[in-house]
Amino acid sequence: MRIGLIAILLMSLAAASWPRSAWAADEAIDFNRDVRPILAAKCFACHGPDEEHREAGLRLDDREAAIDHGAIVPEAVDQSGLVDRIMSDDADLVMPPPSANDTLSEEQKQVLKRWIERGAKYAKHWAFVSPVMPAIPSVHDTAWPHNEIDNFVLAKLEREKLMPSPSADRYTLVRRVYLDLIGLPPTPEEADAFVNSTDPAAYEKLVDKLLASPRYGERWGREWLDLARYSDTNGYEKDRERSIWPYRDWVIQAINADMPFDQFTIEQIAGDMLPEATTSQRIATGFHRNTMLNEEGGIDPLEYRYYAMVDRVATTGTVWLGMTTGCAQCHTHKYDPITHTDYFALMGLLNNADEPDLVIKAEEQLKRTEEIQNDIRLLEDTLIYEFPPREGEGSEEERRAENFKQHFQAWLDKGKTEAVSWQSLEATELKTNLPLLQQLPDLSIFSTGDITKRDVFQLSFALPDPAKPITAIRLEVLPDDRLPAGGPGRAYYEGRKGDFFLSELSAQIDGKPVTLQDASHDYGKIAVGSGSADAANVLDGEGSTGWSTAAGEGKPHHLVVNLAEPIAGGKQLQIEMLFERHFAASLGRFRISVAHASQPVAAKQMPLDVEAILSRNEETWTEVEKARLKSQFIQESPELAEARKMIQALKQQLPDYPITMVMEERPAENPRVTHLHHRGEYLSPKQEVEPNIPAFLRADETPGPTNRLEFAQWLVSRQNPLVARVTVNRAWQSIFGKGLVESSGDFGTQSEPPLHPELLDYLACKFMEDGWSRKKLHRAIVTSATYQQSSVTTAKLQQRDPANRLLARGPRFRVDAELVRDTMLKASGLLSDKMYGPGVYPPQPESVTALAYGNVPWKPSAGEDRYRRSIYTFSKRTAPFASYTVFDAPTGEVCTAGRDRSNTPLQALTLLNDEMYLELAQHLAQAAVTPKATEEEIVTAIFRRLLTRPPEPGELEALLAYYHSQLERIESGEIEATQVAGSEQASPQQAAWTMVARVLMNVDEAIAKP
Repeated sequence: MRIGLIAILLMSLAAASWPRSAWAADEAIDFNRDVRPILAAKCFACHGPDEEHREAGLRLDDREAAIDHGAIVPEAVDQSGLVDRIMSDDADLVMPPPSANDTLSEEQKQVLKRWIERGAKYAKHWAFVSPVMPAIPSVHDTAWPHNEIDNFVLAKLEREKLMPSPSADRYTLVRRVYLDLIGLPPTPEEADAFVNSTDPAAYEKLVDKLLASPRYGERWGREWLDLARYSDTNGYEKDRERSIWPYRDWVIQAINADMPFDQFTIEQIAGDMLPEATTSQRIATGFHRNTMLNEEGGIDPLEYRYYAMVDRVATTGTVWLGMTTGCAQCHTHKYDPITHTDYFALMGLLNNADEPDLVIKAEEQLKRTEEIQNDIRLLEDTLIYEFPPREGEGSEEERRAENFKQHFQAWLDKGKTEAVSWQSLEATELKTNLPLLQQLPDLSIFSTGDITKRDVFQLSFALPDPAKPITAIRLEVLPDDRLPAGGPGRAYYEGRKGDFFLSELSAQIDGKPVTLQDASHDYGKIAVGSGSADAANVLDGEGSTGWSTAAGEGKPHHLVVNLAEPIAGGKQLQIEMLFERHFAASLGRFRISVAHASQPVAAKQMPLDVEAILSRNEETWTEVEKARLKSQFIQESPELAEARKMIQALKQQLPDYPITMVMEERPAENPRVTHLHHRGEYLSPKQEVEPNIPAFLRADETPGPTNRLEFAQWLVSRQNPLVARVTVNRAWQSIFGKGLVESSGDFGTQSEPPLHPELLDYLACKFMEDGWSRKKLHRAIVTSATYQQSSVTTAKLQQRDPANRLLARGPRFRVDAELVRDTMLKASGLLSDKMYGPGVYPPQPESVTALAYGNVPWKPSAGEDRYRRSIYTFSKRTAPFASYTVFDAPTGEVCTAGRDRSNTPLQALTLLNDEMYLELAQHLAQAAVTPKATEEEIVTAIFRRLLTRPPEPGELEALLAYYHSQLERIESGEIEATQVAGSEQASPQQAAWTMVARVLMNVDEAIAKP
């Protein structure tokens, strides 16, 4: 109790010491510094921008409105209703009312009175005014600053009668800068090289080396992925795996290349809309595909798409505006000038995009595919000599070739008798309930736009020859790289991607119904659960039954129906297709053809392109078509079953192209309309809203951006007063533990104003002037004297500034969760340098994923994948990696602008007992024990691998004593050596050194930035 009381008193003293007292009799009142915080905290909730919830018609965030109401009469305190109410002793009149439990202090009342007395001048919120490069302050101690950052910090310290801390020792500094720039500790050799260097520019050269390291992008990429709410699964109940890791790799590559932050922004928001957009720019748009995806049965896909848009607006507001835009989803923002309409106008800027998967065909994969396909063609040419030889004269080779020729001809003759001549139809009208259908040059029809659980396609086609009677209709369902899993369907749920479900099919000719019968298909399967996928289901009048080609994604299939009676003389064929299922699953690409046949037609097992060739006169076949027929025969011939195994082996070597989730602007003829939703509810759409940015951010009511690309360009323009400040503030937060604005995700009127406003504006302006370069920003920060101070605090500093907001000492705090593991990996010698690719699976307790949906096993990766950097760890939203969660890592469900940082017993238990950390301790001990090393050298090696600096004599003595105590316990049988050291051949000494490594892994210094 006494310790808690002393701590509270110290914090109270510190708070009272800075910032300076709000006002004094001889000091000017500053609206942003002195008045706005009071009004924002006490008044705006009821008397702010939100008209719907405004009390008594009084608006105090607008000067003219407050004056018109009579609440404020400038320079006339006695006539101002505001003063009457705040000074009243009447419980029914006083404001804020007693029921709010948030009364004004006497000092706050005097501030408001003095402000009105001096004219009640308002000022625009500091964050909404574009930053201007401030003058560099002069300081008394001119020898201390290393760059301009230090002038701002020192000038503030000198005003506060404080001095900077001494410079950190070189071991501390080298460890600190390694952790900050690449997220890994230096090796003892790297640390010694810096510490012992006599080069006066050694530190700057080290910084440049670290900035150029590929590890830099991995360290800072992890920070960005927090904002992007990155995960490898969809979230919600089923939380199935998704493929979006190419976006993660893009982030790392872009940061390593020091892609200017404005370009970095534009490509992520609207890379697909850039002229001649590259694959890389399209991958970048995965930023807003990181939203969660609900796969539960029975959901309305449009509703959850709306929730995804809500998330995207909130995320965009946090990342590039530093504002809580989400507060305006249900009503006008209570504190900031974002109206309910502004919110949906902002949504409109992001809302006109489809969400396809992108197949990434890298050049090396395309080359490899071509090589294998050439090998297959060459092998097929030789297979005629693998055919069994016929009886008779001639060489074996000649008899094999002749037998192949005879069988091939017989196959052709049979195929020609069975082949039906189909004619594809050109559409004259394509109508749907919601999706957009477009006919492609090959007469196939492609579907884009939104889909529902009940889609209806109404299609009209011109019949080619009215004199020739129609006897059958064929529906081809076709793959396409633009569709989920290659199509042919548009279902986008994992486990059903690329599927469709055709419930009913009906036809009319010239408006008269046609009786269809004898439906057949080449392949049919239901995605999930029991039920038939027979083609006849599309004619049974039951919406719950139908035809599907689940598990056949990425391949063409077809369905054939026959007319009960041939019909001639028709001019228009109308087809209606109903897609009705508990999940959205209409077709993505398909083609309609008709046939004139003398008898009922059935779907063929042969590929349709082969049937089309066989249906024509042999004299019209091209050499390419003849080769295609030969290839098909080779694929089917039972005589070549054994020989085909070589071809199958080659086909299995064809590379799988990775996919990733991207955004794609909708075609101009199918724009998505955005509505204002009453109280933010999906089921309450009201008036249409035009895309735009909030009115308060538009200069002189000038038109704002109208689409995603214009919006992205505006976000990183000088017209946006927030983006540069917000971005440099996050960088400062990452390095110093807290931003210059502490609420890094909220720069609105409720935020604490920056204690160093001029420094914030200097960094923002310099960031833009330096070409939006993060590396230059980070270099400036870590080469400053402010950064290089010792982090050791004093009693005076602890009293005056316990949170180090004045920056009178260096930063010291626990590193992020992933860096905890990465530092241990580096120390153990196991860290893999392998970059990029799908997520990997380090060891963790099986129980972590046991309770998640589907009880998906977590199978630890083998080889070097087991020891890759933590940014590559597979991220499952409903069962996040356990040791990261323990150390406060986010789950990827929402945008995270700043992590919490806790200190719990569970963290120590994890480092002591988790299988992964025990394994690293074992390897660390093995690496430190060399044949000729003394005990002192071994313990020093372990110590330095984990803590960088050499141990003090007392530390060395204590660790050696601990080693011998554990060795004694092991040799006595109290502790089993093999259990500790993880090997049947482990010696007692090896096990004891593992115990030493475990102890050192658990000291605060091992997981903290010094």
